[in-house]
Amino acid sequence: MPEVIFSGPSGRLEGRYTPSTNPNAPIALIMHPHPQHGGTMNNKVVYLLHKSFKENGFATLRFNFRGVGRSQGEYDEGKGELADATAALEWLQTVHKNASQIWVGGFSFGSWISMQLLMRRPEISGFVSISPPANKYDFSFLAPCPCGGLIIQGNQDRIVRQDSVDELAYIVKEQRGEDAIDYRVIDGGDHFFRGMEDTLQENLTEYIRLTQEYRMVAE
Repeated sequence: MPEVIFSGPSGRLEGRYTPSTNPNAPIALIMHPHPQHGGTMNNKVVYLLHKSFKENGFATLRFNFRGVGRSQGEYDEGKGELADATAALEWLQTVHKNASQIWVGGFSFGSWISMQLLMRRPEISGFVSISPPANKYDFSFLAPCPCGGLIIQGNQDRIVRQDSVDELAYIVKEQRGEDAIDYRVIDGGDHFFRGMEDTLQENLTEYIRLTQEYRMVAE
């Protein structure tokens, strides 16, 4: 997949872009875990998320936040990273002007950033949030969540407590509607889903496939 460099608010940002042969293909922007704890766009969970979107016909972009890899700048406690995500989305939209759908996805810290972006960009039509760190960051900005999506959590996660994600999923479902949010807990999954990668990808791919099939029927 091609490596790309595009302009961000603190200098260049490094990404990996997977195009689609369909000019109207849906697009997905994917965000990695915490920059100060080894998070990069090459994280295995991030890659599995990219792969699941790609297998369902999406063009995808995953990128390094500022200060990670070849991306310029320094960690900015989420504020600058949200600005980076905005720049990445705008780059992807420029490449795919006729995209039929726009999705965001993220893992851990990346899910917190992706959900903030979701609230600021009304054109986003779906999300995938893996291990959203609801015990570490405030998600009250989801008031209400503007679209449906998938939340996935492992029940053996020692970094993000399951009860905090249970509560987040409950609140978002109350706001958006029970059927709009799919919340899945993977039995045996730790924060990084070690040894559960196939199960994680099966859940991701199934959800994205079902939403695309439903959309085709609705149209």
